Amino acid sequence: MALLLRALILIALIILIYAVVKYILNPKRKLELAHEKKNFYFLDEPKNVRKNFLITYKGVMFEGEKYLGTTENAFDIISVSIWVKNKDRLQGLQLQDFHFLEKEIRQHYPHADLDWKSPIKEFIRQSEQEQ
Repeated sequence: MALLLRALILIALIILIYAVVKYILNPKRKLELAHEKKNFYFLDEPKNVRKNFLITYKGVMFEGEKYLGTTENAFDIISVSIWVKNKDRLQGLQLQDFHFLEKEIRQHYPHADLDWKSPIKEFIRQSEQEQ
């Protein structure tokens, strides 16, 4: 009886440790933590074309939709549309912040054309015309 009780406690302890490790390593949790701390984090499943990626940068959450197409040698992501989840949080971001985000996205999808949605598209266009 005591041996059975010890085995059950050991199994419960193993399950608890597994759950804690799984929680700590969860990418969604890392994204939320980076968002709260206003750090950069890129959450994506590169193998899953249908699943959008999420980026947090300086407390702003962006979402990007990937489109599959053909390149010279293979099928690849050829287009990415990016929009902001909460437009009110864009205050304080500058043109170089969006260039940084573009650079990070191009590291993951080098063949993709990037399409920013409104109001970011207009901001980039206006800022580049002024320079």
